[in-house]
Amino acid sequence: MREMKDSGHETIGLVPSDWTEKRLKYLCKIQTGNEDTQNANPEGKYPFYVRSPIVEHCDRYTFDGEGILVAGDGAGAGRIFHHVYGKYAVHQRVYRLSHFAGNADFIYYYLSNLFPHEMDKGSAQSTVPSMRLPMLLNFPLFLPSKKEQDKIVTFLDSKCSEIDAISADIQKEIETLEQYKRSVITEAVTKGLNPDVEMKDSGIKYIGAIPSAWTIRRIKDIYTLQTGFTPDTKQSDYYDDENGLDWITIADLGSEKNIPKSTKSKISRKYVNLFRPVPTPKGSLLYSFKLSVGQVAFTDRLIFTNEAIASFLPTNDVCLNFLYYAAFLIEYNANTNIYGAHILNQQLIKNAHIVNPPIDEQHEIAKYLDSKCLEIDAIVFCKKQQIETLSRYKKSLIYEYVTGKKEVPA
Repeated sequence: MREMKDSGHETIGLVPSDWTEKRLKYLCKIQTGNEDTQNANPEGKYPFYVRSPIVEHCDRYTFDGEGILVAGDGAGAGRIFHHVYGKYAVHQRVYRLSHFAGNADFIYYYLSNLFPHEMDKGSAQSTVPSMRLPMLLNFPLFLPSKKEQDKIVTFLDSKCSEIDAISADIQKEIETLEQYKRSVITEAVTKGLNPDVEMKDSGIKYIGAIPSAWTIRRIKDIYTLQTGFTPDTKQSDYYDDENGLDWITIADLGSEKNIPKSTKSKISRKYVNLFRPVPTPKGSLLYSFKLSVGQVAFTDRLIFTNEAIASFLPTNDVCLNFLYYAAFLIEYNANTNIYGAHILNQQLIKNAHIVNPPIDEQHEIAKYLDSKCLEIDAIVFCKKQQIETLSRYKKSLIYEYVTGKKEVPA
């Protein structure tokens, strides 16, 4: 067993006694990119690396060669999302590491595993997470010989490839399950649960044949809906995230069937007392129709919403739980902008065609889908947990070998 020493850094811990400490600034050249987000072009020839895992494109390149890219600010500040080669452009708030002394892949493994912890310690936190250049320049690395660096990289490349392949296979299984879930919902809300029922043409292309006892109606002829509002953002006293009232925006709508216990933004009681906005009652179904179209969720309490949310109100003669599953049909009535995004407004929603089974059958279909989707979601959850476990194992593996706590098997 090799002799170890204290690195003097809590994040790094013990390292082999013969490993040498060096600051990052002595191991590579560090510079920022010079492109702005507005320079992105989806049709651009060159990859454009920004402050996230997403790769944009650009009409020109500013670098040619190997680089390790570190996000300088935003939610990903201090994270290393890319190790790149060839011609590419880099955002002005992304740091590019190049011209490495030693094995660049070893430095990549080391930094991607250990440097984010430096951010998490809060030493560079402000209102918006950001990283300062001295923090990167002076980050300590403990290095073995070049030969051992190469050996560790070869080992980690092999092990990480195996883990990534397993994770990719599980992700494909998740995508298959989610596709299956969508098909189950589509079949149930447009064809019903009886495979032997007599069918008829709905007259609507995107709906197709429906059971003969069903009708096609417009949203406005079945449901009561309202939209919300956005207070003047220049009036800070109209908002109160500490003691204000729940105000739903698209950011609050996700994969859950109900809205979160606390909204990301809240409006002040002062605003409500001044303008008396109409609240959305408990039991309403919320539907996003701007920016991110088609997000749905129920509200379990009285709330307010912004103008990008349409609220279907609960009444005795409708089954909103059926609409929760059938709401995807509304998007077929959207217009498309020049970028290919779907656009809806109140009028388009009200005039959208929707399937209208007998009310008892709506309740039956909704109950069936609640049960079926719960089964599928449970399987998907387990598989996502498997991916998360693999991710933690991969990080642990990298940490143990780049800090020398484990030696590569002979």
